Amino acid sequence: MRADEEKNDGKMKICMFGQKRIPSNEGGVEVVVEELSIRMVEKGFLVTCYNRKGHHVSGAEFDGKKLSTYKGVRLKEVFTVNKKGLAAVTSSAVSSIAAAFGKYDVVHIHAEGPAFFCWIPKLFGKKVIVSIHGLDHQRAKWGKFASAYIMHGEKNAVKFADEIIVLSKNIQKYFKDTYGRKTSFIPNGVNVPKIKNPELISEKFGLEKNSYILYLGRIVPEKGEQYLIEAFKNVKTEKKLVIAGGSSDTEMFMNKLRKMAEDDKRIIFTGFVQGDIKHELYSNAYVYTLPSDVEGMPLSLLEGMSYGNCCLISDIAECMEVVGDKAVTFKRGDVEDLREKIQMLCDDEFIVFKFKSAAQAYVLEKYDWDNVVNRTLDLYKNHIMCLPRKVIG
Repeated sequence: MRADEEKNDGKMKICMFGQKRIPSNEGGVEVVVEELSIRMVEKGFLVTCYNRKGHHVSGAEFDGKKLSTYKGVRLKEVFTVNKKGLAAVTSSAVSSIAAAFGKYDVVHIHAEGPAFFCWIPKLFGKKVIVSIHGLDHQRAKWGKFASAYIMHGEKNAVKFADEIIVLSKNIQKYFKDTYGRKTSFIPNGVNVPKIKNPELISEKFGLEKNSYILYLGRIVPEKGEQYLIEAFKNVKTEKKLVIAGGSSDTEMFMNKLRKMAEDDKRIIFTGFVQGDIKHELYSNAYVYTLPSDVEGMPLSLLEGMSYGNCCLISDIAECMEVVGDKAVTFKRGDVEDLREKIQMLCDDEFIVFKFKSAAQAYVLEKYDWDNVVNRTLDLYKNHIMCLPRKVIG
């Protein structure tokens, strides 16, 4: 036995897969896996994350360095067929086999599609936790075959997982009503933000503080950007609309949005953003909006509120749970109602700054990553109590 293996002996060993890769901001799943894994390592646990091979979902120019470790988390790339519809399936299948044969106490699978393979590590005696980040079979970008595969992943999670974690009360009710399956509600967390002055965004896009309405997230049909553009085009304002984010196997939809917006010079597409540009966009928005049809628990909304933004959201349960009474809502998919709410906010700064003043303290107090990690670890421990106490912390 090597010296490092002797040193690691007796610590709970955890593996995670289902994310594209970490470190990465390609989507909410990636952020959650990163936040969980690095904090678990800080608490003395051993965490391995299986990453897909291939390029960043928004293009090779956003690829990071190939790492074997990240902040103490072991990273392993797995075989991936890097084609639309196959990347997630192949990487999840290979990850599940690696997890089954690895020396892990807990296998934590993220999202419904990857959960299709949860029976494999379960067959080899592993304790399996599945996090449902949203009802992914409802997402508009998937075809019939992909939706069926994801739906089967949901059913396999119900059948084989030792624990299912859900991010909203609405999805918890769905699993209870549909399958009679008990789940554990553990919402996401949010970090204290890095507030930035509008320097890079002023230079690149001509944006100043409170001069724009912001959407920041993946460009996919279920996020409702099409409603937002259609509504905004009929709003009388000098403010701009900023659509910040990259496509996620949805280039045709991105082209449709650009076509919708081409006759309105107030609408700006930034492409995928990260780092200081992302911080500046959140820090200086007049309103942050999330017009989604489908969500699990939207991390972008948590982030938007954490920066002290007035938020305008669709009235779906998963968004309403996050904001309480600290945001403005419109009827899901109702372009005219969305237009009216945007016009109201553009015309009345008092309402906007009222919501701005309440958002940050509310969300930072309610959604704490350390609390999320502790509750997740408690689930792990409940299923490996047969291990020596020094193993489970």
